[in-house]
Amino acid sequence: MSAPNNRRSIFLGRMSLPERNYLAEALRTETVGGILLLAAAVAALIWANTLGASYEAVRGFHLGPSWLGLDLSVQHWAANGLLAVFFFVAGIELKRELVAGELRDPRAAALPVIAAICGMAMPAVVYVTVNGLGGGSLQGWAVPTATDIAFALAVLAVIGTSLPAALRAFLLTLAVVDDLFAILIIAVFFTSTINFLALGLSVAGLLLFYLLLRKGVRGWYIYVPLALAIWALMENSGVHATIAGVAMGLMLRCTRREGESQSPGEHIEHLVRPLSAGFAVPLFALFSAGVSLSGGAVHDVFTRPETLGVVLGLVVGKTLGIFGGTWCTARFTRAQLNPDLKWPDVFAVASLAGIGFTVSLLIGELAFSGDPVLTDEIKASVLIGSLLAAVFAGILLKVRNTKYKALCEDEERDEDQDGIPDIYELDKPEYHLRMAAIHEAKAAEHRRLAELASGTHAGDDGPA
Repeated sequence: MSAPNNRRSIFLGRMSLPERNYLAEALRTETVGGILLLAAAVAALIWANTLGASYEAVRGFHLGPSWLGLDLSVQHWAANGLLAVFFFVAGIELKRELVAGELRDPRAAALPVIAAICGMAMPAVVYVTVNGLGGGSLQGWAVPTATDIAFALAVLAVIGTSLPAALRAFLLTLAVVDDLFAILIIAVFFTSTINFLALGLSVAGLLLFYLLLRKGVRGWYIYVPLALAIWALMENSGVHATIAGVAMGLMLRCTRREGESQSPGEHIEHLVRPLSAGFAVPLFALFSAGVSLSGGAVHDVFTRPETLGVVLGLVVGKTLGIFGGTWCTARFTRAQLNPDLKWPDVFAVASLAGIGFTVSLLIGELAFSGDPVLTDEIKASVLIGSLLAAVFAGILLKVRNTKYKALCEDEERDEDQDGIPDIYELDKPEYHLRMAAIHEAKAAEHRRLAELASGTHAGDDGPA
């Protein structure tokens, strides 16, 4: 009788080469965008705390055609307009993960999905607990649930940590799933009044967008005006306009057909991601992160239940939720951790996910839109909580930095100089033949040099 199959699957193991290359390109853009985001946030804080009147005047300035219902403030344009580009890219990322990435296999998808759900539920539980005990408002329960992948990668770039590809992929996949649930939270919990005519026209526009894609119609001059019309109708419907962005992203085809080097989704993402990471998100941060950080304001963050709940939700809730969800998945399923990594590595990445910036600021604005003072305090708590999470994660990652570098060197080694890391060719017979020839050539060269050295010595001193 054959033995039962008790093999356990490895998670956080080696990625396929196409996935690794896609991830490397995506993370390079996000890392640069994250550094710009960090710079924009710092600029906003300096501007708001030195020339606060001019900062408020600029972000409160209204522009746009009022007859289309788009006479919006600069801050509103940044939050609802520019972030639609960010969520459009998030929609493409999610579609690609579902059809060609880590989420295409339900068994492989279980880990990041469970981790992401736990990583959103636990911060909400922490927030509700703090405010329930402290008598605060429960409106902000969703604020600490989001993870900002660009800011997290910016922290990695600043502290110089070289995370292995598997851990970076885990962090990116977590953020993609996180974005999906954040979109659902915004759509379900932060839509008060609905203009059904505008919503119906927006849905009709989305249907037309989908049909044009399916028919293979090409031309930016068709899709860009249509996308703007869909966004404007969604904005007037009462549903948050960023939902239009993610809906259009999900409609793009992200699988390659014969003869294609890139799918349409990959191609458009390649074009739009720099715009999102390098312009849209930093500009949103510039007009949303500017809050007063005087000594009294910082004190209030740690004494008021609403703001304390956000800080603890990001720093404690995110870490415990993601780590606990991952550990439980490994404990009660057939998944097991990559032997090259340790549970402290997962804990460090879980703490890094506590950096909730872009979407947390957006949800904070939506949750407390009727109270400008509390909105600014919530934003300050998001900034402080994200900073604490970044410092805590940075310390943990630095402790393991030497190990990470060794793993990355193994992943990048390419002794035969064919442009493909050797770790992806170990199972190919032709690779071993090629490496044997290279080693034999090196050995022959060493023998030749040794013989020359020996002959020179004999010629100088004569035979022994």
